[in-house]
Amino acid sequence: MAGSNTGSAIDWQTAAAELVRELRGARTQKALSRALGYRSNVVFSWESGRDVPSATVLLDLLVKVGRDPRSWLVDFGRGDVPAELSSASHLAAYATSLNKGRSLKELSQVLDQSRYVVSRWLSGKTEIPLPEFLRFVDVTTLSALDLVALLVNPAALPAIAPHYERLQAARRSAQEKPWSHAIVHMVELPSYRELPVHEVGWFASRLNIGLREEAQCLELLVQMGRLTFDGVRYQGTGSLAVDTRPDPEATRRLAAFWMHEGAERVLVSGSGRYAFNAFGISKKDLERLGELQRRYFAELRAIVADSPRTEAVAVATFQLFHLARDV
Repeated sequence: MAGSNTGSAIDWQTAAAELVRELRGARTQKALSRALGYRSNVVFSWESGRDVPSATVLLDLLVKVGRDPRSWLVDFGRGDVPAELSSASHLAAYATSLNKGRSLKELSQVLDQSRYVVSRWLSGKTEIPLPEFLRFVDVTTLSALDLVALLVNPAALPAIAPHYERLQAARRSAQEKPWSHAIVHMVELPSYRELPVHEVGWFASRLNIGLREEAQCLELLVQMGRLTFDGVRYQGTGSLAVDTRPDPEATRRLAAFWMHEGAERVLVSGSGRYAFNAFGISKKDLERLGELQRRYFAELRAIVADSPRTEAVAVATFQLFHLARDV
């Protein structure tokens, strides 16, 4: 999985209204309102932005349009999906499982909500509005666009279409030019920003890559809109989380790339932290180690997302694999 910083903010309220409209399809607003059990035309209010549905209403809406809400969240592959999804408490349990690594105080700050409101959401005492649920998923997983993409074509939602297009471009760059995901962070380093003028080979010398590779990465990042060149130095245009899990084959190739790089650097003293432990263990405890690894990675992502500035660029790889097992 590759990650970088976040781009311009998504208007999740508009995105939620557009999502409802797209899911409604050919049905009239009144017909869908009645199907959901309302006497008034609430769907009109939702789509016009005068009101917003709760996240649990979205689950009900999915059922009405022939979609399985639980399968939707299972396919998303994050968090622990309850066996039932019929109440605010069920959705609160799911949301809580997504939040790994942040305290209530930290979570409320990044969501720009009071701790009282967030605590009531997570306890199931208050319904989570759909826009805030999408924002919550985005904050805790950095993958809300993928969640939406499992329901509708993101290109049909103007509020998120350009963001999803940039995300897909970033994923392509992660596959084609993995070093670009180091360079996009390196332009924020104080040592680069203090250069009087950009130096060809500055990135290459620090990454131990060729000048051609550096030039190709910079060209790709500019084409993607991740970097601009102001005639003096390259500048970042904003952050974008890049999760390659929707393409497992690409994820394996990228993991192999960065693990190979780690294997090269482990022989260089002071290049990083490296450790290993070969052990025998029960299957149950091996599963516990897998869960520990997932929690650790979730907390790592939360720390990276909340970091206020770039003063170092690093890669973290995780390996837990079978050497020999009885089947």
